[in-house]
Amino acid sequence: MTEQPPRDLVGSLAKGLDVMAILATRPAGMTLTEMAQEAGLTRAGARRFLLTLVASGYAAQDGRRFALTPRLLGLARQWLDGSSLWGFAEPHMRKVAVALKESCSAAVLSDQDVVYVARVPGERIMSVALHVGTRLPAYCTSMGRVLLSELPEPQLRQFLADAQIRKLTQNTATDRERLFDIIRDVAVDGYALVDEELEIGLRSIAVPIRDRSARIVAAVNVSTQPSRFTVAAMKREILPLLQRAAGDIESFFAV
Repeated sequence: MTEQPPRDLVGSLAKGLDVMAILATRPAGMTLTEMAQEAGLTRAGARRFLLTLVASGYAAQDGRRFALTPRLLGLARQWLDGSSLWGFAEPHMRKVAVALKESCSAAVLSDQDVVYVARVPGERIMSVALHVGTRLPAYCTSMGRVLLSELPEPQLRQFLADAQIRKLTQNTATDRERLFDIIRDVAVDGYALVDEELEIGLRSIAVPIRDRSARIVAAVNVSTQPSRFTVAAMKREILPLLQRAAGDIESFFAV
């Protein structure tokens, strides 16, 4: 993306968006002082941004604490509803979910996370509550590794250096060099399989969705349980269905 000169940018809008992003990480809310410290603002500046969000309905004030309201979810829903790609993708994802009786999801990369943009639930109940808008760490999820696999080496190393990496289960890969190699292998293999790294009892496999220029724009995955599919069975039975669905979804860009 071409970098815009400072004179073309609205600094206050950018800072206001930063404030909203910070609030999004604190669903229980934040005090004025906490926001000022987190956003690098004066108390007066933080107060103006927060009260503006309250006045516009995007935040609510409860005593000394400020928190986002569901109105922001409404914006996200409008964007998703208006994104014809995901409306086009949903029937293809549903075919996969019905055939396997497992959930099928799509996500995009956002900072250090993947954000779910489409999801067809399966018949099996998963302990991880996932829905459109859910954010999960990219480094330990199959869709995250697929989305990261296209990054050039310097950018991938920088991503891993900046990422907040922690061990979520005994299987979680946390060594940055090992993660680099894993993600590089994903680029070669064309898919990522994560075995109980996000949560014990949860396996997932993902493939990329590419636009007409072959750039990865999203990833689609299937999540299952070890009792349902072995790793070998996932590669043998789930992967071909996912690859076919991804190909069908990619035909959207040929229109």
